[in-house]
Amino acid sequence: MIEIQHNFINGEWSRADQTSENRNPANPEDLVGVYARGGKADVDAAVAAARTAQPAWGSASPQIRSDVLRRVGDRLLDRVEEMGRLLAREEGKTLAEARGEALRAAQLFHFYSGEALRNPGEKLPSLRDGVEAEVTREPLGVVGLITPWNFPIAIPAWKTAPALAAGNAVVLKPADLTPSCAHLLAQVLEAAGCPPGVFNLVMGRGSEIGAALTGHPDVAAISFTGSERVGRGIALDCARGMKKVQLEMGGKNPMVVTAKADLDLAVAACLNGAFFSTGQRCTASSRLIVEAPVHDAFVEKLTAAMTALRIGDPLDAATQIGPVVSESQLAGNLDYVRLAGDEGCEVIGGQRLNRPGTFQSPALFLGAANDMRVAREEIFGPCAAVIKAADFEEAVAVANDTQFGLSSGICTGSLREATEFRRRSKAGMVMVNLPTAGVDYHVPFGGRGASSLGGREQGRMAMDFYTSVKTAYTYAG
Repeated sequence: MIEIQHNFINGEWSRADQTSENRNPANPEDLVGVYARGGKADVDAAVAAARTAQPAWGSASPQIRSDVLRRVGDRLLDRVEEMGRLLAREEGKTLAEARGEALRAAQLFHFYSGEALRNPGEKLPSLRDGVEAEVTREPLGVVGLITPWNFPIAIPAWKTAPALAAGNAVVLKPADLTPSCAHLLAQVLEAAGCPPGVFNLVMGRGSEIGAALTGHPDVAAISFTGSERVGRGIALDCARGMKKVQLEMGGKNPMVVTAKADLDLAVAACLNGAFFSTGQRCTASSRLIVEAPVHDAFVEKLTAAMTALRIGDPLDAATQIGPVVSESQLAGNLDYVRLAGDEGCEVIGGQRLNRPGTFQSPALFLGAANDMRVAREEIFGPCAAVIKAADFEEAVAVANDTQFGLSSGICTGSLREATEFRRRSKAGMVMVNLPTAGVDYHVPFGGRGASSLGGREQGRMAMDFYTSVKTAYTYAG
């Protein structure tokens, strides 16, 4: 008998009426686990528990919150190897990347254990004699967190940790496709002494659990990471309910390669940014904008490096690219590969591999133009469009010609070009001689346009979203 992994509500493991299987995309015969698939009643129970528990948690000494988060970080650190293997099996990320993500989750809880002790305010003289003004930050109450499948432990961690540090109670809905790591996080929070009701886990379909969270009158805020289409719907739901909302959505991130770039460095940055994590990152380099004088040489080098990448079982240490996360995601990727050919690109790679599992070779779309669908729509797979630009000015213009604005990059040996690009890029994060993917946890994460809405995630700025500002006046006589 396979043990069913239940939802976690009010400090107890709660059964649901339905279940779903979680299987390894690299090996469909490998059953990772069977997980509860909850519904609206489970959300109602979780929100009620969170609403009851939050006042005591929010008004407790910040040392109590800090200690709990520190213990969570310690326990995650002890389980990095276990969690890394679990993540690799459920999502298909290579073991090295999965271990790194598991380590990041521990680091996030350690970081926010410190932020729980730092809740700065301001005390200012009023413009009126004898009056003092004080500005403080308070928790919002119950916060709903909706997380995606591509970072199944890091994103739950970087939402949960600041929400709890600020004194909120949480209801987490992980992606239905990858619930295992979030379930493990709930186990760790319970073992670390998180009070009942302060953290709740409800697994299930986004159409049911997400809708129940965004529509619930006792949920004060929603933090969501996922597709732009779903994010727009959540924004509308939250507006109707007057909820605070934070959205991290898609990207069509440009990497500019100028004529002054070190081509070996540029190829390494583009290879990592476009194809590692199987291209399943909102920060992936999906538009490679290359100046004409170095275009052909760059394409030759990148093609050789791309075709040499080792694709295989993510648990094999030699693997550089694992499988696509699911059959439906792979089908969408292959549709875009066909579309690239139809739009006039020369397509290199991109085929489904003839082996068990959802494996796809990485793809380059050569001769792309920025008005093609493959250069404008997020594919979320190992596919990159190569766009030739006449010069630096055209490259910058093409880079900014997108509805998205999450991450951008430039490879150049010119300080002037690097400085100009950093200043003129319309993205929330800019990388110079680095992949567009890969960020630190102690600085803000987020973008512009269709990529992000609401406050930034990670770093100290994450605490802004999870708190409400109160200004108090006192007449001293």
